[in-house]
Amino acid sequence: MIDEIIEGATLYDGDSARPFATDLAIVDARIALIGDLRERDALRRTDGRGRTLAPGFIDVHSHSDELWLADGRCIGKIRQGVTTEIGGNCGTSVAPLRGLARERKIQHARTVGVDASWRDLDEFFASVERAGVALNIASLVGLGTTRRSVAGDDDARLDDTALAAEIALVREGIDHGALGISSGLIYVPSRYADLDELVACAIASREAGMARYVSHIRNESDDMIAAVDEALRIGELAETAVHVSHHKASGKKNWGNVHRSLAALARARERGIAASADVYPYTAMWTGLDTVLPDDALVGGREATLERLADPETVVALALRLELDHGGTWHDIAISSVSSLRNERYAGMRVDEIAARMRLSPARAVLRLLFEERLGVEAIFFSMSEDDVAAVLSAEFVSIGSDASARAIDGPTAIGVPHPRTFGCFPRVFGRFVRGRKTLELGEAIRRMTSIPARQFGLIDRGTIARGSFADLVLFDADTIVDTATYDRPYSYPIGVDAVWINGRAVVRDGEVTGSRPGRALRGGR
Repeated sequence: MIDEIIEGATLYDGDSARPFATDLAIVDARIALIGDLRERDALRRTDGRGRTLAPGFIDVHSHSDELWLADGRCIGKIRQGVTTEIGGNCGTSVAPLRGLARERKIQHARTVGVDASWRDLDEFFASVERAGVALNIASLVGLGTTRRSVAGDDDARLDDTALAAEIALVREGIDHGALGISSGLIYVPSRYADLDELVACAIASREAGMARYVSHIRNESDDMIAAVDEALRIGELAETAVHVSHHKASGKKNWGNVHRSLAALARARERGIAASADVYPYTAMWTGLDTVLPDDALVGGREATLERLADPETVVALALRLELDHGGTWHDIAISSVSSLRNERYAGMRVDEIAARMRLSPARAVLRLLFEERLGVEAIFFSMSEDDVAAVLSAEFVSIGSDASARAIDGPTAIGVPHPRTFGCFPRVFGRFVRGRKTLELGEAIRRMTSIPARQFGLIDRGTIARGSFADLVLFDADTIVDTATYDRPYSYPIGVDAVWINGRAVVRDGEVTGSRPGRALRGGR
């Protein structure tokens, strides 16, 4: 018996930019039939006429991780049409956990009501599947997590014993279903990894069966080109695919440099390196406020940094350096969230506004906020050009990644004032860059959310509409789909998404969440 037939939708299969109107049948978790199904019986029929039917969108750059356990509804993503999220990005993953990495994960997970009792990726996946999750999940092994597991936040080069231990954790993660490895080379402790360490870990990942190195590169501003070259060098030496996360050129003087970096990625592809990137359709990035601190202020990890911020003389010197580096741009930084109630009132405010409230200079206000919140401050930086975003989005080897976690407008994940991409990333591509700027045709936009990421990350039977593929599907109005979340009011779901199916079961129907949790852990992409 056919479970459901979607009738008369304009179908984009994820591969071809050319659509056709047809019916589609779902049996169990998979697509069973495509064609004229008017004479076939089904338990349910859904009218798709006047709507676009596409493969479910794949978010290649998510930071949901333990939030899959905190709130398995994942409403903020499924209402965008996202059916699969890949976590473990920017060098930080939920596993494997040892030593300081496990201590930090336990502390962080507790803030959203999650008991981080797992030690490895297999245990974590099993926990999520037992609890139930609305969408499919997958993960990379974060090299910041593995390094912290074996060497804490030490800034020294790893000795042979520590490197061997890190490599063993990489292999364990791949054995337990990770899709590859990730690095976050602006963050402690990933920033201390040298070329040899990164290449050794990438080789270990390839030998374990996943030749994929995904990187938040070492610099996204003045030295972005050199940072892209480093990522490509790692891929070349390790003989792995290279994927550049949330590719951008930050800072007005660097706008336009993405044309050079995209050319470098294209040349690498011509040499046989599987080089690719992802992008989000916004001109502001979202990361830790501590990234404004100079390198030497971060040496030794969090406790060492907090000691420096407690020293009055050091604070004076740091404030002067921050003014030199960031003076004139403080209004371009908005605080998203803090880790305690003490400064919660500042969430959503710009740094210069906070400084006026504190009666301090902006630099001193930043240092005070970081100290009082023990570095636990997230911020939104308005530092990018939309022309650059469009250029990256246009590249044939680029997919879409939200760089955001799965949240909801209520419950344990409704924290702070998040970036609007949390609720609007994928619909914004259609509203702003398909219908608005006309950067992409509709079919090309769909490809960047479906078949391209599925192939980049090795997701089996996902990302296309074909007989036998998993029934991860999104039905939407191509004329109206758009984001409604803004920087001032981010807790707002998009419009234009009518229905979403994951593994054959509807998680959104008639624009409303059904409560179903049919998601699966995609170990090794399966």
